[in-house]
Amino acid sequence: MIELIARANLRRLEIRTRRLVNTLFSGDYKSAFIGRGIEFLDLREYLPGDDVRTIDWKVTARYGLTRREISHPFVKKFAEERELVVVLLVDASGSSRFGTRRLFKLEQSAEIAATLAFSAIRNNDKVGLIFFSDKIERYVPARKGRSHVLRLIRDILYFAPEGKGTDPVQALQFLMHVIRRRAVVFLISDFLGESFRPENLKTPLGIAARRHDLVAISVTDPAEEALPDLGLVNVEDAETGELVTIDTKDPILRKAFKLSREKRKREQQQLFRQVGVDRVETSTNADFTACLHKFFQERARRFR
Repeated sequence: MIELIARANLRRLEIRTRRLVNTLFSGDYKSAFIGRGIEFLDLREYLPGDDVRTIDWKVTARYGLTRREISHPFVKKFAEERELVVVLLVDASGSSRFGTRRLFKLEQSAEIAATLAFSAIRNNDKVGLIFFSDKIERYVPARKGRSHVLRLIRDILYFAPEGKGTDPVQALQFLMHVIRRRAVVFLISDFLGESFRPENLKTPLGIAARRHDLVAISVTDPAEEALPDLGLVNVEDAETGELVTIDTKDPILRKAFKLSREKRKREQQQLFRQVGVDRVETSTNADFTACLHKFFQERARRFR
């Protein structure tokens, strides 16, 4: 019976996400993730709008010295990659199994991952999965095909992780070890907990962002943004199991909680800007498709 329910849920998710890919996201993924290529072809002079990361500063300097004048920058031309590798780096910690609205956070993560995965295989790209908590729970190498994508989504929805905590640093280090070629990496998490503090995450996140095209997708719940006025409430930390009784009627406590969350969010946004990581914010109380669609379009315009 449980197996039949799982299959039915997976089938519904496939139908919904494939419909999104074929309608709302048709063409968006390809234009947002065209690949910069790995094969060097030639050099040419810099033109307005070129990616400054492709400037060859050594050639530019040598040319200027030879001509004894201020040189125009030269950029490297690459052969465009025909095939990308997409990696879904999904947080499976205890806090991901929380939700007070439409879905649990992990269910929303699975929907987002399915949309990205079906977009990738529609573009003939490969998709892989790294499922992590405070350890690497599962690694599935990148492959193509519908059956492969369904396996990944099934793992996200129904795989029972051993750990409850979160260790994104270990996950990023594992990513760097197993994915040697430049890939498009979607880090899907609620970004909660001490391990996501900027001082802990800055170095490994920056290293990963230099090698890969890294996109952070946050999945949060409204109950985590502000405390509701419910009186005395017993609260259990989903990752540590610690039990605490708090008085949610206390306006000072509610205000301090909200300010703390806003501060943490600002710090993380600043960190992502510093290391060059794109960020998409989603919530369990709203459909994620508008946020993802807007991100694809803005990214495509930026690269054009």
